[in-house]
Amino acid sequence: GGKLRLVYEAGPLSFLIEQAGGYASDGTQAILDIVPEQLHQRVPMFIGNRNLVEHAEALIRQHDQPA
Repeated sequence: GGKLRLVYEAGPLSFLIEQAGGYASDGTQAILDIVPEQLHQRVPMFIGNRNLVEHAEALIRQHDQPA
Protein backbone atom coordinates (compact mmCIF):
# COMPACT_ATOMS: atom_id res chain seq x y z
CA GLY A 1 0.00 0.00 0.00
CA GLY A 2 1.93 2.96 1.25
CA LYS A 3 -1.26 5.00 1.48
CA LEU A 4 -3.01 6.35 4.56
CA ARG A 5 -6.73 6.74 5.12
CA LEU A 6 -7.54 10.40 4.46
CA VAL A 7 -10.19 10.97 7.14
CA TYR A 8 -8.67 8.91 9.98
CA GLU A 9 -4.91 9.16 9.47
CA ALA A 10 -3.66 11.60 6.83
CA GLY A 11 -6.02 14.46 7.71
CA PRO A 12 -5.36 14.58 11.47
CA LEU A 13 -1.61 14.06 11.00
CA SER A 14 -1.53 16.82 8.36
CA PHE A 15 -3.25 19.21 10.73
CA LEU A 16 -0.66 18.56 13.44
CA ILE A 17 2.27 18.85 11.02
CA GLU A 18 1.01 22.16 9.61
CA GLN A 19 0.40 23.57 13.10
CA ALA A 20 4.05 22.77 13.85
CA GLY A 21 5.19 24.68 10.75
CA GLY A 22 5.54 21.76 8.36
CA TYR A 23 3.59 20.73 5.27
CA ALA A 24 1.70 17.61 4.18
CA SER A 25 0.94 16.74 0.56
CA ASP A 26 -0.32 13.87 -1.55
CA GLY A 27 2.30 14.79 -4.13
CA THR A 28 0.07 17.22 -6.01
CA GLN A 29 -1.80 19.23 -3.36
CA ALA A 30 -2.05 19.84 0.36
CA ILE A 31 -3.72 16.97 2.21
CA LEU A 32 -5.96 19.45 4.06
CA ASP A 33 -7.28 20.73 0.69
CA ILE A 34 -8.57 17.29 -0.35
CA VAL A 35 -12.33 16.82 -0.03
CA PRO A 36 -13.01 13.16 0.80
CA GLU A 37 -15.09 11.31 -1.79
CA GLN A 38 -15.33 8.09 0.25
CA LEU A 39 -15.20 7.39 3.98
CA HIS A 40 -12.19 5.06 3.71
CA GLN A 41 -10.44 6.90 0.85
CA ARG A 42 -6.67 6.37 0.88
CA VAL A 43 -4.03 8.88 -0.21
CA PRO A 44 -0.25 8.91 -0.60
CA MET A 45 1.42 11.26 1.87
CA PHE A 46 4.58 13.33 1.96
CA ILE A 47 5.16 15.15 5.25
CA GLY A 48 7.91 17.28 6.70
CA ASN A 49 9.72 20.54 6.07
CA ARG A 50 7.63 22.78 3.77
CA ASN A 51 10.51 23.46 1.35
CA LEU A 52 11.38 19.78 0.99
CA VAL A 53 7.79 18.64 0.47
CA GLU A 54 7.16 21.41 -2.09
CA HIS A 55 10.37 20.32 -3.85
CA ALA A 56 9.01 16.75 -3.95
CA GLU A 57 5.75 18.08 -5.48
CA ALA A 58 7.75 19.93 -8.15
CA LEU A 59 9.70 16.78 -9.01
CA ILE A 60 6.47 14.79 -9.29
CA ARG A 61 4.93 17.45 -11.57
CA GLN A 62 8.08 17.45 -13.71
CA HIS A 63 8.04 13.65 -13.96
CA ASP A 64 4.32 13.55 -14.85
CA GLN A 65 4.64 16.03 -17.74
CA PRO A 66 4.41 14.45 -21.20
CA ALA A 67 7.73 14.33 -23.05
